Amino acid sequence: MDLHLRRRRTPTGDSFALVRPYADMAMMNLYLAEFAHTIPEDVHVVMVLDGAGWHGEKALDVPTNITLVALPPYSPQLNPVERLWLYLRETPLSLCVFRDRQAVIDACCNVWNRATKDPSRIQSLCNYPYIKAVSS
Repeated sequence: MDLHLRRRRTPTGDSFALVRPYADMAMMNLYLAEFAHTIPEDVHVVMVLDGAGWHGEKALDVPTNITLVALPPYSPQLNPVERLWLYLRETPLSLCVFRDRQAVIDACCNVWNRATKDPSRIQSLCNYPYIKAVSS
């Protein structure tokens, strides 16, 4: 299976994406497993998740180097990735018709690579005040 992984080394660390044609519990488990391999041995990651059905921690195989933190229901203003998705949707992904699934995957990967080229862009979009407070 071609995973369509996208990793980019940045001055502040790595970015990671897994582009798939759908999202479900199996894909979330695949994402967690692949992401866990990118984490340095001496690092533990806290991953913030919304209430999507495939984010149910009890049904996921969470690697030992990752802790999942669920946001309260109906709180998109607390989810840092919501602003990133908004940014990505305002790119060439919006209002497009793609010829096939591979064209969609290629477009998503191109947009992700452009967005992660400048790490300060992701930081400015996702570094909410509460994240700064807990990571300082």
